[in-house]
Amino acid sequence: MPYLKVICNYCNEPFLKETCRFNESINRKWNMYCSKECRLKARTTRTTLTCDNPLCKISFERLQKEIIKSNAHYCSRTCAISINNKKFPKRKAKIKECIVCNNKFTGEAKCCSIECRKKKIESLIIPGKIIIDLIKVFYKKNGRIPFKKECSHYYAARGRFGTWNKAIEAAGYSSNPVRFAKKHIAKDGHKCDSLSEKIIDDFLYRKKIKHAIHVPYGKCNMTADFKVDDTLLEFTGLVGQLKAYDKLLERKRAFWKEYELKVIEIHPTDLFPVNKLATILAQHV
Repeated sequence: MPYLKVICNYCNEPFLKETCRFNESINRKWNMYCSKECRLKARTTRTTLTCDNPLCKISFERLQKEIIKSNAHYCSRTCAISINNKKFPKRKAKIKECIVCNNKFTGEAKCCSIECRKKKIESLIIPGKIIIDLIKVFYKKNGRIPFKKECSHYYAARGRFGTWNKAIEAAGYSSNPVRFAKKHIAKDGHKCDSLSEKIIDDFLYRKKIKHAIHVPYGKCNMTADFKVDDTLLEFTGLVGQLKAYDKLLERKRAFWKEYELKVIEIHPTDLFPVNKLATILAQHV
């Protein structure tokens, strides 16, 4: 079968084409291509554009159907994002306060986490009478009003009564004063600076452990909350709440280390919600 030498209409490279196919293409006014690739490329309409990012300005090709009818064209997502972020800055997310734990968060929900959402649901389910009964039982057992950390249904109490102190008042008791603002008398007659100190003092008295309270030491007129034998007990109740207290505690710790004093630090988490004094003071009990 005879062949003719023909020029590709896309790449302009010569190739051989059957004479009958050549005549057919001429009669039907078809373009002739050397390969399927050239035919596909010829049928694909592409336009050369210039990136509108002033720091880029490179030329690139894009299919006609991919060209967005807008005033700007970019060679990549990186260029588009770098320009559009300046033109249309994102709004700052609105910071909200969780209705349960008061933590700051962003989002559409009213609670910051699944745990807080469960506590909110709990506050709607548990009746106020159960909360009041729990407060009364705690008072009969311990002889004092419970702190909110000691109540397993604290969030339910807030949901039912508005605040923890209002729940205390609903149970028929006077609401708690500030934890470290009122003096308390321990069972052995010691005058304690806080209810937490009274709890420690009463524990030592109940276990018949000889102890002294507010024992001065050092050259800076510092005092330890308690002293048992040659060991000092320090209740760190205001850590992270007062800068002056934090600085004083740092000075105390430096003094303890320098003079190799035996000191046991008792933290609020050692008293509430579970009293761990028996474990901490095991060697003295």
